[in-house]
Amino acid sequence: MKALVLAGDSGTRLRTITHSRAKQLVPIANRPVLFYGLESIAEAGIEEVGIVVGQTASEIEEVVGDGSAFGLRVTYIRQSEPLGLAHAVLVAREFLGDDDFVMYLGDNFVIGGIAGLVEDFRRLRPEAHMLLTRVSDPSSFGVAELDHGGNVVRLKEKPEHHRSDLALVGVYMFTPAVHEAVDAIKPSSRGELEITDALQWLIDQGRDVRSSVIDGYWKDTGNVSDMLEANRVVLQSLERRIDGEVDDTSQITGRVHIDSGAQVRNSRIIGPVTIGADTVIEDSYVGPFTSVDHSCVIHSSEIEFSIVLPEASIQGVGRIEASLIGRQVQVAPSPRAPSAHRLVLGDHSKVQIRP
Repeated sequence: MKALVLAGDSGTRLRTITHSRAKQLVPIANRPVLFYGLESIAEAGIEEVGIVVGQTASEIEEVVGDGSAFGLRVTYIRQSEPLGLAHAVLVAREFLGDDDFVMYLGDNFVIGGIAGLVEDFRRLRPEAHMLLTRVSDPSSFGVAELDHGGNVVRLKEKPEHHRSDLALVGVYMFTPAVHEAVDAIKPSSRGELEITDALQWLIDQGRDVRSSVIDGYWKDTGNVSDMLEANRVVLQSLERRIDGEVDDTSQITGRVHIDSGAQVRNSRIIGPVTIGADTVIEDSYVGPFTSVDHSCVIHSSEIEFSIVLPEASIQGVGRIEASLIGRQVQVAPSPRAPSAHRLVLGDHSKVQIRP
């Protein structure tokens, strides 16, 4: 069994972060979100992985390499532009051959991994198996409608009017039967080859298509709020470890991970928090569910429930919450403007101005 990891999407919902970085490499707890998916695939006993890449191919290839760091053998598959999930299957046809495969969206995050799901698929071997979860806004996802027996009868990609709250999680399992379905469908109104249409074709042909509703944690980390929430979940399992330098005037409370080379001076850190190598925290407060990557500076500031990417500087700005701070960003106080009032008042007016 192989895996097909999709990492060609440009990540428009994470602009401006993804103007200069692949969205699959934006970190959760100081590790690229893509790494969590690759580790889940390796834990499921899959060794051969094709990664579909687009405009950010060089970044992803540099970070992932040949996959040996994850116990994988990686092949990179070029996609000229993201034309749908089924299109990714189409361009990966030579790599996939006649093998069963897992398709995993590189910006998705599934707590607990997929090993059990892959084991069930290998044992039962339906022609397709999809994962579903209940969401509050189905219009942002592919949506599945089930019959009274729990069988999927209808699928729709990002519907304006939805008849179900069951969204497709970005993990699918297929036999080679999916290639016949991909060849049979046409581009949607969005101009893309939709995997929902391929699955619907299999259903309409009476093929064995199954689904599982997962109740564990899943996030499509395509926007800032979901990135922050995924970061929160990962940090909850963080183990306390202090490898950096912490002076006697600092207070470290709870599950805090400070990498070697980091320095904490006259500051208060309340976990769960992770601090990357060579970062300096001085005269500051870092609150729960915050990840600060390597080579950052936080001085005379407060930050909580946020993600700070490498080489960012936050100095003298008071409190920051629920934020995603990009690489080499500089956050500083604005110059104080002179205070003045400009008035045009009619006769007999009465004005009260706070001094």
